[in-house]
Amino acid sequence: MSETLTAGVVGGSGFTGGELLRLLDGHPNFEVAQTTSRSYERKTVGHVHPNLRHLDLRFTSPADLESVDVLFTATPHGVSMEHIDAFQEAADTVVDLSADFRLSEEAQYDEWYDGHVCPEYLDKSEYALPELNRENLPGAELIAAGGCNATATILGLKPLFDAEILSGDEQVVVDVKVGSSEGGAGASKASSHAERSGIVRPYAPTGHRHEAEIQEYLGLSVSFTVHAVDMVRGAAATCHVFPDDPVSKGDMWKAFRGVYGDEPFMRTVAGGGGVYRYPEPKSVAGTNYGEVGFEIDPTNRRLVVFSAIDNMMKGSAGQAVHAANIAFGLEETAGLEFTGYHPIGSP
Repeated sequence: MSETLTAGVVGGSGFTGGELLRLLDGHPNFEVAQTTSRSYERKTVGHVHPNLRHLDLRFTSPADLESVDVLFTATPHGVSMEHIDAFQEAADTVVDLSADFRLSEEAQYDEWYDGHVCPEYLDKSEYALPELNRENLPGAELIAAGGCNATATILGLKPLFDAEILSGDEQVVVDVKVGSSEGGAGASKASSHAERSGIVRPYAPTGHRHEAEIQEYLGLSVSFTVHAVDMVRGAAATCHVFPDDPVSKGDMWKAFRGVYGDEPFMRTVAGGGGVYRYPEPKSVAGTNYGEVGFEIDPTNRRLVVFSAIDNMMKGSAGQAVHAANIAFGLEETAGLEFTGYHPIGSP
């Protein structure tokens, strides 16, 4: 398909909204017709996102949505569920980047969030992560981008399930390190430079909401902890897996290559030479690539699985655009094929 499709971005002044605008600006098939912001209405996009100063585009009110082919909604949790009827009236396909439509049952939102005001939409939504749900995305009218911490974890552990190395009953401990951009553009005391600089801070030792996604899409309950660290972009998951039966390196390579060998945005990095021997966010900063890898600890009958993504790309905006490409029958990699930089400063 070579035709041009119109796109809108609700919440375009946030970090993720800015990433969506950056991706759509360079996309061969999508043309940005509108972006909204309550705080910056009538301001230029470049006023908020200096890397987009070349765009002749101003923020408009979210109350005045234009009709578009696809509407990306980069809003805080709870907003999209309140306005989903208006969003779907404005667009053939809505791609929501909040948590509002990621889970399939109302009871999950009662347990992990603050309930849901339109649960009738939950079974109509498709999870955006193509490596997990590609076959259900073509023609989808409501798509929910995955949470960045859940995305990193699912990408790391999925090959073990597909290869039946894991059944879902084993103990799995997951430790995730995330950058400050995960907290969004809103200022807070915890995110100020003086408080954030130099930290390795456990901010969700237990009970992180993304556990619900991991449990739903992998069928696995994990012991999950998240740390905030001194980087801007990125999420790195280290998964400690204790399988019932011995697993060889050959088994692991077969599992990872079997799942990701043909995936355009996945790379397996497992103990090779050089400085970057395992996945890390710095290697994928600014890109839609995800890296996965592993090591075997036979003494403790443990598998250590690593996964690294850019939280705002593979963990959010890039995943959303990738899913939209598939939904509209476009080339999967359209607008996403660029690689990152090396060397690079703090991602």
